[in-house]
Amino acid sequence: MLRYAYYPGCVAQGACRELYISTAALTQKLGIELIELKKAACCGSGTYKEDSQLLEDTINARNIALAEELSLPLLTHCSTCQGVLGHVDERLKQAKQDDPAYLEQINGLLQKEHCSPYQGNGRVTHLLWALVQDYGLDALESKVTKSLAGLKCAAFYGCYLLRSQKSIPDNPQNPQSLEKVFNAIGATSVDYPGRTQCCGWPISSYAPKESFTLAGRHLLAAKQSGADCIVTPCPLCHLNLESRQPEIEKVIGEKLGIPVLHLSQLVGLAVGLTPEDLGLARHVVSTLPLLQTLGY
Repeated sequence: MLRYAYYPGCVAQGACRELYISTAALTQKLGIELIELKKAACCGSGTYKEDSQLLEDTINARNIALAEELSLPLLTHCSTCQGVLGHVDERLKQAKQDDPAYLEQINGLLQKEHCSPYQGNGRVTHLLWALVQDYGLDALESKVTKSLAGLKCAAFYGCYLLRSQKSIPDNPQNPQSLEKVFNAIGATSVDYPGRTQCCGWPISSYAPKESFTLAGRHLLAAKQSGADCIVTPCPLCHLNLESRQPEIEKVIGEKLGIPVLHLSQLVGLAVGLTPEDLGLARHVVSTLPLLQTLGY
């Protein structure tokens, strides 16, 4: 059985609660055990380092150390959390070799707070990569009980998953992990401009028009390419592309109405979980047309 130290992140426990729900349902269905790191702190979404790189590294060294205590890889289902945690893990593993004094400084701060030290012997991975690499596409295909034949899915990777770390198990310029999952569970992947670009979330608080214009461009391109839905491994991308879609429509002057699913929701449907199990009724954009396509 696969076991992970589970880092759910903030957004999945708040604005995207359906991601938390669907990840729990999916992993249980697949026989994957998640041990939630309930003492973990917010990764900072890249904002801590604007004040202090030491702050970002120390907080996330503590998060990673919680998983190291369990001798388990750390699993997240958020591209942003993956990017931050994975980047910190890479940097501190390098510091362990090249700048041990910096790592000693971080562990000294953790010791003051009675926290376990960062050892640098663990692994940080995302649910997407865990499904592809650890669980395996053949094993995933064998679990499919609900046909997704005819469902056209457009991948939206998110920035942090592809560009925050020096080394990832995919090609950052032309990733294929999501498309491989689509194919394994019987869905059809749709190519379109924007699948590896920014959703606009980082600027949505201070430049909403520009943010929504950018998001609208991606949504419209996916729709015009024939997609029935967009699937993302990032809840922040989901927030901008899905929950802000009514606002996006006003900015771009186009009706969109394209559902945006979390990765765990799409895979969950394929392995026989119900829309209720996966929190699909929580979406702003109705998923009913998509579900009707699948025979619900």
